[in-house]
Amino acid sequence: MSHSLPFNSTPVHGLFTPLPPEQKTDDTPGFWAILQGFSLVVAAGSELTRLPEGPLPTGIVPETEPLKIGIWQGKPLRAVRIAPDAVLPEGVEALPFQGADTRLDAAGATIAGRAAQILHWERRSRFCSCCGAELRRITGSWGKCCTACGDEHFPHIHPCIIVLVRRGKELLLIRNAAWNPGRFSLVAGFLDFGESLEECVQREVREEAGIEITSIRYVGSQCWPFPSQQMIGFLADYAGGEVKPDGVEVVEAEWFGDDALPLSPGSKRSISRWIINTFGAR
Repeated sequence: MSHSLPFNSTPVHGLFTPLPPEQKTDDTPGFWAILQGFSLVVAAGSELTRLPEGPLPTGIVPETEPLKIGIWQGKPLRAVRIAPDAVLPEGVEALPFQGADTRLDAAGATIAGRAAQILHWERRSRFCSCCGAELRRITGSWGKCCTACGDEHFPHIHPCIIVLVRRGKELLLIRNAAWNPGRFSLVAGFLDFGESLEECVQREVREEAGIEITSIRYVGSQCWPFPSQQMIGFLADYAGGEVKPDGVEVVEAEWFGDDALPLSPGSKRSISRWIINTFGAR
């Protein structure tokens, strides 16, 4: 099921309880979600993710104030970010939670993703986008309220469709202009003004691959904290037209037999790979 994918809440069920940000200073010892770029700092040499516990490890210099984001295994969990080039002290290592490296387990990746999304929101929500005044936190919420005009702001989650188009036993895959040769994935794109999700699916396939589709149906979703997307997955059937990439955003679009797919269509942690593995073969 898609809800079991990393970055959704299921992989940390029973381990993590999310909480709104604390209103008062809390010095209770606990765990740390320390982010370095798109990597999570963990205890070195452990098969399972072990977050640093107790005082912040000596030598770790946060770029952000520690922010309690919830309870991890019964103790407070605080998130901080450190510089990408910071040298880590002995006893810890930084494991990626984005990309092909999957040494970090699903629970660790999920906690890292949640911390990254929260810290991104905190960095982007210091000032009101209406009048420029400072924002203050709304009690019991991640939302914020303008101290001048009173406008309210809440975490920005960006809906994005992703779709597997099938033609018999063939699957449509595309290569974005920013990707290395040989890397393919599914058609995806952000929801636009005035669109239903199904209309967005039709438009993105038409724009990126030049074909028409039918029988659009929802299959699952995934939180994608890079930095704050919600990926909404669909299947669709080919209805007509010749495949032609737009040549700007998409440089290759091809039909692949379900037994002859490229080596790496999508990250192993992504809904893209899950959709292909679950619905690609018939």
